[in-house]
Amino acid sequence: MATSPRKKAQPKSFSKPVYIVDGSRTPFLKARGKTGPFAAADLALQTGRSLMQRQSFDVNAFDEVIMGCVMPSADEANIARILALRLGCNERIPAWTVQRNCASGMQALDSAATNIASGRSNLILAGGVEAMSRAPVLLNNTMVDWLADFSRAKSILQKLKALGKLRGKHLKPVIGLIRGLTDPVIGLNMGQTAEVLAYKFNISREAMDSYSVESHRRLANAQDNGYLNEIETIYDNFGKFYSSDDGLRRDSDMAGLAKLKPYFDRKFGKVTAANAAQITDGAALLILASEKAVKEHKLNVIGKITDSQWAGVDPSQMGLGPAHAMAPILKRHKLSIDDVDYWEINEAFATQVLACVEAWKSDDYCKENLGLKKALGEIPLDRLNVDGGGISIGHPVGASGARIVLHLLNVLKRNNAKRGIASLCIGGGQGGAMLIETVTE
Repeated sequence: MATSPRKKAQPKSFSKPVYIVDGSRTPFLKARGKTGPFAAADLALQTGRSLMQRQSFDVNAFDEVIMGCVMPSADEANIARILALRLGCNERIPAWTVQRNCASGMQALDSAATNIASGRSNLILAGGVEAMSRAPVLLNNTMVDWLADFSRAKSILQKLKALGKLRGKHLKPVIGLIRGLTDPVIGLNMGQTAEVLAYKFNISREAMDSYSVESHRRLANAQDNGYLNEIETIYDNFGKFYSSDDGLRRDSDMAGLAKLKPYFDRKFGKVTAANAAQITDGAALLILASEKAVKEHKLNVIGKITDSQWAGVDPSQMGLGPAHAMAPILKRHKLSIDDVDYWEINEAFATQVLACVEAWKSDDYCKENLGLKKALGEIPLDRLNVDGGGISIGHPVGASGARIVLHLLNVLKRNNAKRGIASLCIGGGQGGAMLIETVTE
């Protein structure tokens, strides 16, 4: 007799409180073709030092350090361990690095929250970092094989013979950033998946450009009003300082954006460099604590991570990941859209954010893909990414997940609000989301 497939158990929210004590980030610095002024480890270290200088406890109070990073340099394997030791943590404090593409920083927070909720840890430094301007440029396999042959050559004659076989094809580099932003399973880069969503939901070029202009306007407003107080000034080796996100284009307007040609599908596409996230360097760190640690160290609490969710989607439509990750959180907590005060959906592409909004408005999509009886409704754009996002701020892939959680909490505090959801789409066809709440003393 045939049996019906077993229903997956719904994951539950954290069994014990997971508090956010404090957090900081670097300015997000736009990559401009050359290596940026900071290695990833240096970005994380400067952020961590500034964050720890205002704490009442020593770095050795941490039970562990967890960092997200997608493309560390050759000298930064397990970058969390490098950060921990350079911050002055005792060598006995473990540190580990996680990688979930664009949501690596959120994965670090989720891993930390899970350990705190289970009682394995009480105080954790967690976050993410990326120096995309320093993404590896690699030798191709043909060159690697040639080098192996050359190294085995013993005599001068053998080496000259090997040199005679060197051709231009050997020198063609493998650009790690381009490969990293391309899905090897479906053969599409992330921009091409954004074009899929534009077609699926009939999102116009004008709508994308308008969203992008608004992202820059909102970031400009946030900078002018001092809303980005989570940023720590950082200094390079030449004494130059960096105190604000430098990808902001205050002169961004529809006329200027209309002149740009599609970047990923040059003949039929709508996605341009201006309505996509910027390639960026940056770091974001948060301190997470259990109730026990809060009492022991007499810590001030600024918020808590109430729940998290991960989802898988069609890799060719990876931008819909947030719609799939956020919906179960609403269902578990019996929340409507109106019950959530503010939202952060990482702006990988303007069309990707707009597609998530459209998906939740659609009865058909919610029934067929989210298992709901009807549409969830429309996320109000005036409560979504209120201070800009990846299009204007930038998207250092390992750090963005931590940044949006930290900034969402600051938005909630600023507006005397209670509850927010932060979410990201993830290359490879996934989505991640976190439910964040403020804490009343």
